[in-house]
Amino acid sequence: MSQEESGGGITVTTNGPYLVAGLPLRRVREIASEHGEPLTTQTTTELETDGSYALCRCGGSSNKPFCDGTHAAIGFDGTETAPTSNYHDRARVYEGTGVVMGDDRSICEHAGFCANRVTNVWKVMKSDATEDSIVRSQLMSMVERCPSGALTHRLTTDGDDIEPALVKGVGVVDDGPLLVTGGIDVSRSDNDSFETRNRMTLCRCGSSSLKPLCDGTHKKIGFSDRTLT
Repeated sequence: MSQEESGGGITVTTNGPYLVAGLPLRRVREIASEHGEPLTTQTTTELETDGSYALCRCGGSSNKPFCDGTHAAIGFDGTETAPTSNYHDRARVYEGTGVVMGDDRSICEHAGFCANRVTNVWKVMKSDATEDSIVRSQLMSMVERCPSGALTHRLTTDGDDIEPALVKGVGVVDDGPLLVTGGIDVSRSDNDSFETRNRMTLCRCGSSSLKPLCDGTHKKIGFSDRTLT
């Protein structure tokens, strides 16, 4: 059965683009407060595709987000170094009242939805603040907006993760990574195993040290959809 027939999937090619089959593609922008705090994301455009398409992974395409073959011209090194072990084997566990938070720093892309100018999820979990159901609700919302899936929450230590209901699809974040949602299979070019998760962010600036995952490097290098290289 093809990826398209099975609900879609993404294949990471060797030193080349992401090959996507059977998944809708949209442009997404991050919404921030007047204080610069990330709040949520908004779909701005639904992009038309023929069902199968190639997305730039090297950051140099002049037709972003689509691949134009630049990776071959610049000798792009897309060697994958992202962890292949299980999320729960890597994640640190924080226990509070009525909520348990998992945190895997190794796949964080530093989007910032986990904090605001008053507090952050770690301060909340290390205090007794989760005894307040209002605080607990706010914490859960912040965790669920973590685009990389580095943060998760559940009700009890041995309970199942509670994940937001996200549709299968690929979001092109303005000047940022690919937001992959809904439990999409991503096949690595080195054929190593890769855990399928509800939320993932894939690098498209070409400079992540965590390929194919995003590690936030796009912000440091000033990656832009408007910069054609």
